[in-house]
Amino acid sequence: MTMFHLRYDLRCPPFGQASSADLAAAALEQCAWADARGFASVVVSEHHGSPDGYLPSPLVMCGAIAARTKSVQIMLSALIAPLHDPIRLAEDLAVVDILSNGRVIPVLAAGYVESEFAAFGRTLRDRGPAMDEIIPFLEKAWTGEPFEYRGRTVRVTPRPVRQPRPPLFMGGSTRVAARRAARFADYYVASTPEAQEMYREECRKIGKPDPGPAAPSLGLFVHVAKDPDAAWRRIAPHALHETNAYGAWLAGAGMASPYAVVSDADELRRSGRYLVLTPEELALRARALGPMGSVVLHPLMGGLDPDLAWESLRLIESEVMPALR
Repeated sequence: MTMFHLRYDLRCPPFGQASSADLAAAALEQCAWADARGFASVVVSEHHGSPDGYLPSPLVMCGAIAARTKSVQIMLSALIAPLHDPIRLAEDLAVVDILSNGRVIPVLAAGYVESEFAAFGRTLRDRGPAMDEIIPFLEKAWTGEPFEYRGRTVRVTPRPVRQPRPPLFMGGSTRVAARRAARFADYYVASTPEAQEMYREECRKIGKPDPGPAAPSLGLFVHVAKDPDAAWRRIAPHALHETNAYGAWLAGAGMASPYAVVSDADELRRSGRYLVLTPEELALRARALGPMGSVVLHPLMGGLDPDLAWESLRLIESEVMPALR
């Protein structure tokens, strides 16, 4: 059966009807709902200093999600590793792993927004060394034994639930990121199909098994409604806000991305990146993905009204999921 996932970044643009507190509360309720209905994962993202309040503390959010759920995997995608103190990161990830009873999967990424690094007193040039060091560091830290780090002896306790350590993924879109993931990580979360092919090549070069192509999935955003045109009119401002915010960040970094700056809502809808479908249409598309396919839902995308988000989730529960069984 097609796997369903939730994703949250808690953007709260000024034109939205919901506050940051409203969105956070709704996200936790939706995570509990998804956990009870067999969703595969919840994905939480990280950015800093965004005018729309993009989630800056994903580990805190993951702890809250862990407390409200029992079985769903909790993925930090992506965790901007160079902006975190390695010792504190090892401690916080270990505690979240304990709180979730071994359900957290960190996806470590280098980051790309220059202003975020400046706010932390760092530069984009700091990324490479930090990313090269972080997985070997976490592997040592999670043994629970003392070890040498930058001229001093450190010890990280308690140990995570999963032994010898939790899975460690890396994310990115460049050849350098793919090569680093092949060398250090358990898996690579590629932001584009081209990046996934780079990762496959790098794995083969060093004699690791070919991880294969990325599993098929639907769109950047999927919403279900009985009247998609009416729903799109409510969703469009939020979709424009998201794609333009991401598009500006990524264009400034010179990175390939599925997001782009767009001025026209109809153009954005025609692109197919933001899908508003009837229950029947989503069931057909999900079935076509095959048994390894994924539907990633971003129900509060761009600060979307939680009531509208719940309308979509309830239709998925009552009409889409039964049609896929």
